[in-house]
Amino acid sequence: MASPDPSSAQNPLTLLTLDELRQRSSVKWRLHAPDVLPLWVAEMDVPLAPPVAEALRRAIDLGDTGYPYGTAYAEALGDFAARRWGWHDFRVEHTTVVPDVMMGVVEVLRLVTDPGDAVVVCSPVYPPFYAFVSHAGRQVIEAPLGPDLRMDPAALEEAFRRARTHGRRPAFLLCNPHNPTGVVHRRDELETVAELAGRHGVRVISDEIHAPLVLPGTHFTPYLTVAGAEDAFALVSASKAWNLAGLKAALAVAGPRAAADLDRMPEEVSHGPSHLGIIAHTAAFHAGESWLDLLLDGLDSNRALLATLLAEHLPSVTCHRPEGTYLAWLDCTGLGIATEHPVGGTGVVSDVAGPAKVFLDHARVAVSSGHVFGTGGAGFVRLNFATSPAILTDAVARMGRAADAHLSAS
Repeated sequence: MASPDPSSAQNPLTLLTLDELRQRSSVKWRLHAPDVLPLWVAEMDVPLAPPVAEALRRAIDLGDTGYPYGTAYAEALGDFAARRWGWHDFRVEHTTVVPDVMMGVVEVLRLVTDPGDAVVVCSPVYPPFYAFVSHAGRQVIEAPLGPDLRMDPAALEEAFRRARTHGRRPAFLLCNPHNPTGVVHRRDELETVAELAGRHGVRVISDEIHAPLVLPGTHFTPYLTVAGAEDAFALVSASKAWNLAGLKAALAVAGPRAAADLDRMPEEVSHGPSHLGIIAHTAAFHAGESWLDLLLDGLDSNRALLATLLAEHLPSVTCHRPEGTYLAWLDCTGLGIATEHPVGGTGVVSDVAGPAKVFLDHARVAVSSGHVFGTGGAGFVRLNFATSPAILTDAVARMGRAADAHLSAS
């Protein structure tokens, strides 16, 4: 047995220096110039969890790089879900491996909707919901979140009614927990979703990629554990919680009345995940829970630190306290920065506008521009606080100075 890693008892967010992080070749650290602090894309500034690293090293040492086989991934998720969320009726036979969560969403949509059908989303929401749904030949209908950034039952019901008029088989793409707001949906809210979906004949697909990242003080409810969700689907992955985006593998999970639909998933879809990806995700769910707890403690501390830093450096910026994920949704409308969406020479709307552009150009901090998250996003930015306290402190201080300069100039 390998000796315990001495870093396993420390906050994973404090173990890498900025110089070490800048050696990475992933998009987070290479898209922008070296002087930019990147707090945009959903990658964490952590080393690989020791159980995951050990599993991958063993596979490499054995030359175990062939085709994936078996149900170990689903079994590990089922055990994790029972321990963590009380999901005791998870059924391995109602799962299938897919390349990643969004490709899984598209493949499930192809099973339960037709081209031209409507897919409801709660905006502002993860931008690929719009792109992937549209590229799959379906129409997006928005049900905007309420002022408290929680799902609005009246808006959702109206969107479901509209969806019924746009095609024969509508669907609702749920983000649970919600990206970018960090809201973790309560059981009663999900019960309302299930009741409305059943009444209007809408199939629910729940993106639960951030499910393990529920912060202290909140509890995650898997959508498939809610009464009325028997014909729904969930897409789950270890990607976000263990920083495995580059090791592709996810699971599509069907409710008992959706299992027959999942059986129609084309066999070639399961060829997308890599064997090493499945090994990594399996190890994360099977043996990475202690590391995850350390991470969640670190994220909880960063959540509190961010609130303090905003009050000090950006007092006109407000943020609903995120309950889950490592994403903060910052309302920057009080800064008075124009939120026009610049169009490039190709006619494509820029993905950096308004406050995000000011922070990038003048603070050298990259955050995600709110306008790409749909209705309700203009004037907001999404900030990824899964980094070291030192980087987070430097970034928000820079943003504060840039905002002060902008206000002085205007």
